[in-house]
Amino acid sequence: QVQLVESGGGLVQPGGSLRLSCAASGSFLSINDMGWYRQAPGKERELVATFSSDGKTDYADSVKGRFTISRDNTKNTVYLQMNSLKPEDTAVYYCNGRLVRRSLTGRPREYSYWGQGTQVTVSS
Repeated sequence: QVQLVESGGGLVQPGGSLRLSCAASGSFLSINDMGWYRQAPGKERELVATFSSDGKTDYADSVKGRFTISRDNTKNTVYLQMNSLKPEDTAVYYCNGRLVRRSLTGRPREYSYWGQGTQVTVSS
């Protein structure tokens, strides 16, 4: 089985910072892209940032210049450093990982996994 476990959410004042972590564990051959998504109440889940296996990063326009995604392949972990937080950043943040595992036929195949979500609340 594969698990993505997130940590680091919480309550922070506007202008503050938080750092989210997401660690992948279990049986897999490798990890391709990893990323962060968020879902605010009454809204659809949206992309926040991604980090590809070849080192490319991508950000939503709303977080560019404030959030930084990083990755430690030795720990199978992806991070999201969030600075200058705004009330509109309030949401449940989800980690996503595209992991390569052997399928039932024995061939490597990419599977998408989600973490359980961590609440980030920005409020004074």
